[in-house]
Amino acid sequence: MDTPLEVLHRVFGYDSFRPGQQEIIEHVVAGGDALVLMPTGGGKSLCYQIPALVRPGVGVVISPLIALMQDQVDALTALGVRAGFLNSTQDFDERQRVESAFVAGELDLLYLAPERLRVDSTLRLLEKGEVALFAIDEAHCVSQWGHDFRPDYLMLSGLHERWPNIPRIALTATATPETHAEISARLGLEQARHFVASFDRPNIQYRITAKSEPKRQLLDFIRTEHPDEAGIVYCLSRSSAEKIAEHLSDHGIAAIPYHAGLDTRTRALHQSRFLREEGLTVVATIAFGMGIDKPDVRFVAHLDLPKSLEGYYQETGRAGRDGQPATAWMAYGLQDVVQHRRLALEGDEAHRRRQALHLDAMLALCETVTCRRVMLLDYFGEKGTSPCGNCDTCQTPPETWDATVPAQKVLSTVLRLARERGQKFGVGQAVDILLGKKTTKVEQFGHDSLTVFGIGAELTAPEWHGVVRQLLAQGILAVEPAYGALVLTDASAEVLRGQQKVNLRRDLKPRTPSRSGGGSSKSREVVDLTPEAAPRFERLRAWRAATAKETGVPAYVIFHDATLREIATRNPATLPELGTVSGVGENKLAKFGPQVLETLHA
Repeated sequence: MDTPLEVLHRVFGYDSFRPGQQEIIEHVVAGGDALVLMPTGGGKSLCYQIPALVRPGVGVVISPLIALMQDQVDALTALGVRAGFLNSTQDFDERQRVESAFVAGELDLLYLAPERLRVDSTLRLLEKGEVALFAIDEAHCVSQWGHDFRPDYLMLSGLHERWPNIPRIALTATATPETHAEISARLGLEQARHFVASFDRPNIQYRITAKSEPKRQLLDFIRTEHPDEAGIVYCLSRSSAEKIAEHLSDHGIAAIPYHAGLDTRTRALHQSRFLREEGLTVVATIAFGMGIDKPDVRFVAHLDLPKSLEGYYQETGRAGRDGQPATAWMAYGLQDVVQHRRLALEGDEAHRRRQALHLDAMLALCETVTCRRVMLLDYFGEKGTSPCGNCDTCQTPPETWDATVPAQKVLSTVLRLARERGQKFGVGQAVDILLGKKTTKVEQFGHDSLTVFGIGAELTAPEWHGVVRQLLAQGILAVEPAYGALVLTDASAEVLRGQQKVNLRRDLKPRTPSRSGGGSSKSREVVDLTPEAAPRFERLRAWRAATAKETGVPAYVIFHDATLREIATRNPATLPELGTVSGVGENKLAKFGPQVLETLHA
């Protein structure tokens, strides 16, 4: 029987494990249960793939990612691993072939959608074959209070009852201490070993900017920092995703939409294009991205505020899986806060309380004057980390100012409208009153006769919007759910009486901070390579693109950029020399080695 290290080298082409992997793998190989919390790009898949190859039998992987199972199986097949999947996209004959291969022991890994375990025939099938382990991927889906709950995951606790001697490994990249505890309880993994890696992704630069003209801001960001590079843009609504994709396309950025409103064929086509084409931007709702293993996504942008830090972390984690510098950029404004405050007031009391906690944590990250990475890691239970130097608040520390008096003016306006007129209005009317604007609406309701009319001339309209945004973020103001009108909170009274000082972050004009590593990824590739290696690298990329197109798989399934860079730099002359390059396993050496050498020395 091969050791885990021998499998790592022979199959995957690597000489050593990443931090934390070896201990997890050896524990599962020995038959132990494990709960693994590891960041996106940290190498979670190997933690169950290698034990499945070392232990006798077939590794059964429970995954919610039906749309990606084919790509996952293709990637394993390219490595010489015998993999298959069973889900609702297959016809009867395809399922029969996979089931027969499983029973005959002709598979190393079998991927199943969780709903397949509701079907008795699937359970009977698993009893006919030899199971090496059960891997529960995206385990946070079992958390009913998490950001991505899947009801079918609640059934997975039954695996241990039916197969008590088969080791289980549950894995996720997104879990607060509370979600961690819930996963453990719901999957019956209290007695399992828990492996918690750092959630830090030091190669990702976190930046949040004040929203003014979001379409222009996004376009400037991509053009300036990530031209012709792969990226994901997240929007809350389907219509926004369509409009932003069209806007980018109209301005020379290759972009396509992805959301649940598209038909199945179009969604599959757009996902396939994103995986296989270089330099493509997908504009998507949260329906896109889980399990995407594309290593060279150089940026993730948000044009709407995510609902939670878990969602934000998972979405931004899709950038820079190859370890190269990447950017998590977000434009955030007053309407984001108003909208989410209203949504947080819907549902039963427990749901409202949970939503409010999620939103408060998300808003705290947006409004912080300290290191964003420190705050993000603290949320996931990593305390006491040092400022990173690679987020916008570290590189351009924001100013704070005593905004007690402006805050009192805003609160007084809301109070006067309610007490003197019995009225509630939104942000725009309050700001017009403060600025002394005699708009049609102001004159219609006689608001120009209020004592607060015109008392806010010291600030501009955008500055007043910034004040209101931060008062909402701090809970000093609130919005009612029905119409989004401003209302006072318990905290408002203390500010009005002068018993609480209000410090706010001063909104800065957006500017581009320096990027860790400098420049775009393509310029970095040239810098990293010698003048002799650069043209070899470009030839290898061209060969890889043609091969990927011919075989119908994403380019990274052939070889990652990092592997191509090492090949171009070392310029091996023989197959044994090529086999020593990181990422070149036995199967890929046999399959692609002669073509690589021919391309190198053409």
